[in-house]
Amino acid sequence: MGTEHRKNREYEKGPHLILIGFMGSGKTSIGRSLSYKLRRSFYDTDRMIEEKEKMSISEIFDKKGEKAFRVMETDVLRRIREDRSPAIYSLGGGTPVQLQNQPLIKTCGTVVYLRITPEEVYERLKNDTTRPLLRSADPLTRIRTLMKGRLPAYERCADLIVDTGSCSRDKVMEDILEGLRALGWDIPVDDKTDRLNEEEK
Repeated sequence: MGTEHRKNREYEKGPHLILIGFMGSGKTSIGRSLSYKLRRSFYDTDRMIEEKEKMSISEIFDKKGEKAFRVMETDVLRRIREDRSPAIYSLGGGTPVQLQNQPLIKTCGTVVYLRITPEEVYERLKNDTTRPLLRSADPLTRIRTLMKGRLPAYERCADLIVDTGSCSRDKVMEDILEGLRALGWDIPVDDKTDRLNEEEK
C-alpha cells in the first residue's frame, strides 16, 4: 500500500512554488518577496546544498566537480517532492537542464520561469567572481551560449513565464501573482501594507 502511494505521488502536482531561470534572473530576491506575500517559507536550493556539504558552490565545483554537484541537485529535488508542506523554492540555473530533473521539477509544484536576456545578466553579474560557470575571458559570450542551451529546458518545465530583466520588482511580482491567479491560485489582491513590507525586506 505504501509503495503504491509513493509511486502515485511521483505523478501528482506538488504544493510548492518553484522558481527557475538563469543566474541573475532574480530568483532569490523575488522568492523572498513572494515568501512574504504568500506567507510561505522560502528556500534556495544552492544554499541547501552548501549547508549540507559545508562548502560553497564554487568549492564544490573545484573539489568535487560539476557532475557531483548535479547529483546533489537531483537529490534536493527528490526531498522537495516528498515534502508536502507548501513552500517556495529557487532552483539553481542549471538544475532544469538535466533530463532526470525535469519530471521532478514539474511534480514538485507550480513552476515559474523568470526570463532575462544575456545582456541583462551580464550587467547584473559582470563583477561577481563567485559564479563558477562565468570564469571566462568573454563572459557575455559564455552567458549567451549557456542560455541558448538551457532555454528549451526552462520552457518545458514552466507553467508560467515572467520577464524580469528590465522590470521593477513590483512589476515582476504583479505579473507572477496575476499569472498564479490565472492558474487557479487563491491569492488576495495586493495592498499597500504588503508592498511596504516587501520594500523593507
